[in-house]
Amino acid sequence: MSTAEASAGSLGVTGGTGDTVRTDIPARLDRLPWSRWHWIVIVALGITWILDGLEVTLVGSIAGALTSKDTLGLTTSQATAAGSFYLAGAVIGALIFGYLTDRYGRRKLFMVTLGIYLVFTVATALAWGFWSFMIFRVLAGMGIGGEYSAINSAIDELVPARVRGRVALMINSSWWIGTAVAAGLTVVLLNELEPAIGWRVGFGLGAILAIGILFIRNAVPESPRWLLTHGRAEEAEQTVRQIEAEVQKSHPNLPEPEGEPLEIEQRESIGFIAIAKHVMHEYPERGVLGFALMSSQAVLYNATLFGMVAILTTFFHASEANAPLYIIPFAIGNLLGPWLLGPLFDTVGRKVMISTTYILSGGILLVTAWLFYGHHLSALTLTICWAVCFFFASAGASAAYLTVSEIFPMETRAMAIALFYACGTAVAIAAPWTFGTLIETDSYGLVTFAFVIGGAIMAIGGVVEILLGVEAAGKSLEAVARPINAVRRGGRTASPMPASAR
Repeated sequence: MSTAEASAGSLGVTGGTGDTVRTDIPARLDRLPWSRWHWIVIVALGITWILDGLEVTLVGSIAGALTSKDTLGLTTSQATAAGSFYLAGAVIGALIFGYLTDRYGRRKLFMVTLGIYLVFTVATALAWGFWSFMIFRVLAGMGIGGEYSAINSAIDELVPARVRGRVALMINSSWWIGTAVAAGLTVVLLNELEPAIGWRVGFGLGAILAIGILFIRNAVPESPRWLLTHGRAEEAEQTVRQIEAEVQKSHPNLPEPEGEPLEIEQRESIGFIAIAKHVMHEYPERGVLGFALMSSQAVLYNATLFGMVAILTTFFHASEANAPLYIIPFAIGNLLGPWLLGPLFDTVGRKVMISTTYILSGGILLVTAWLFYGHHLSALTLTICWAVCFFFASAGASAAYLTVSEIFPMETRAMAIALFYACGTAVAIAAPWTFGTLIETDSYGLVTFAFVIGGAIMAIGGVVEILLGVEAAGKSLEAVARPINAVRRGGRTASPMPASAR
């Protein structure tokens, strides 16, 4: 037995030759009972969505206040355009940091991206005009865009397969906790503080929350799956043993891992070109699926949320200071959908639940558009219609993020999340500005047309899921998409990587 083989065997990773190792690490992670350690991971990483919801809703809610001469003196279209600038930054950040996350690890990047968000959220609070405000929104958005890749990758790779669906939906929907907090906070800030100060305090509070989370994240380890596929099998084994020790504090008798061990070729990194060729050759239909799900939900949300307060103040004459209160029941509907429907994504299955939630939400929004056009709604009843629609849309949208992180190989996971998030957001990037411009016309017909487009696109996403959806409920990530580095035996072998990838 070689030295490498002996070392690997002592670690619980057998059959190592110096170039490959046989391991049951993924199975050991999937068989763990839910424990306090898992909750720590969820809180430390899931806070990202609360921060993002806080940011997006805060900007949308204070849009009216930012048009005052006592603040930044923006026009309505400029104030709503802040959402577009933020989304542009998120797209850029997702692509840059998504690539770095797959190359340098989940843990390093989810610390870096949170730090970037923190710095430029503080800077936003100090903005002095249109362009300084927009530039800082772009840079803060880059931090949040990078977070999506690093966080979704880490969560999926650390959470047991049997509950991955409900946990992912619960975490992604926590965005709406931030939304509800921001809505209530905005009312307090705009009513109790001077307009020139209140909106700045709001961004400062988001930064304080981010500082606290930086400390909590120190307890989250690097993904053992990532370590395993990047030539660091010993570290992967040590990390899994530490996780098992933490779980055993509340569950002393761990069940045995199930399934056959994987044999993984050890490489420090894989070239981006090699990854892209593999994914395009092996998973073209999954690429279409990911783009359809992410772009349709992005159009729906960005068109509705960034202009929600403006619609209430323009068409229903709600006061600028109190209009954000209508966002709270809307946020509750978005939060309850994934939390109540989430378990069904693990039991009934991904395909049925994703297609159903997409089509239902699209249909409900089309009915809402008809009622709005016919002047049959008030501020309250429109909010109720939105809450019902997004009860289903939120579950589907959260599952879209889950889908693009599940259906591609381990080595491409963060980049896949980044790519589809970027593509979907890019499709919807002009939605906030466009919607704001349509609202300025005071035209029921034009705003109704925007609602119809959002509902129809969401329904199309559901149809694509019916045709191309991948059933991943209860399956290990490696069973849904075999790692590129996994050694194939007795059949088609993995395509050799170029020398530059080794």
